[in-house]
Amino acid sequence: MQYFDFEIMGLKRKLPFVKVGEHLALASFVVLSDTELIQTVAPELMKRLPEVDVLMTAEAKGICLTYELSRLMGMKDFVVARKSRKPYMQNAISHSVRSVTTQKEQTLWLDGCEAEKLRGKRVALIDDVIATGESIEAIENLARAAGANVVAKAAILAELQSVHRSDIIYLKEHFVFRPNPDGTFTPLETLEQ
Repeated sequence: MQYFDFEIMGLKRKLPFVKVGEHLALASFVVLSDTELIQTVAPELMKRLPEVDVLMTAEAKGICLTYELSRLMGMKDFVVARKSRKPYMQNAISHSVRSVTTQKEQTLWLDGCEAEKLRGKRVALIDDVIATGESIEAIENLARAAGANVVAKAAILAELQSVHRSDIIYLKEHFVFRPNPDGTFTPLETLEQ
């Protein structure tokens, strides 16, 4: 297996290359179990957020970052859009999305009582990586359907066309790659996306 040497805020990681399409590969950035990375990046991301009342993310990789941000910000909870409708959900709202890493359509669900936490509030949407923007857009649609005022969209990394967006906050650009016939990977220029 080949790895990409990645660094953010002084932390170094070796990220495995993962082919996500015939002509596209990613250096797989998975933060779910990386406590050190989350604790390092969360304070810097928090500094860049505007004043907010509620944080919202989607299941699953954004949860640990959103937890740490909510803890640092002194919030008692945050809202999670779920990837399946649970039996306890009443008056749930949903939105479908197709992300680069999932590679199939999925539906995000928001329980009615979670939607009430968003109504009339200033909300920051949090994710680990924003690539095509489809996942963050799905979360935004749920938040707006619940009556939220979305004031920020933030992630640790941006890749693909999201690097050029002025409406997202991110700490670092994350490159995408072209898989070569010889098994190596060549960085794609962001402008090609």
